[in-house]
Amino acid sequence: MATELDFSPPEIPEPTFMENVLRYGLFFGAIFQLICVLAIILPVSKSHKADSESFEPKNSETVKKPKATAPQISKKPKKETKKKR
Repeated sequence: MATELDFSPPEIPEPTFMENVLRYGLFFGAIFQLICVLAIILPVSKSHKADSESFEPKNSETVKKPKATAPQISKKPKKETKKKR
């Protein structure tokens, strides 16, 4: 048992630029997903709901807009053919 044991930490190479981008991108994505889930779960304040209702039209007459007719490009004049006897 005269041999010496090597208890030094293993040599780990430094992470590359793309590995760092991937790591921090995954962290950012996870935090963004948590924020989105919390936005769905937590209720919205009533003042925000009142503001959003004021932007909605009161009746259907103000919503109706005249529809513009698109030019009919696909219609081609029919080619006249002679009757074969």
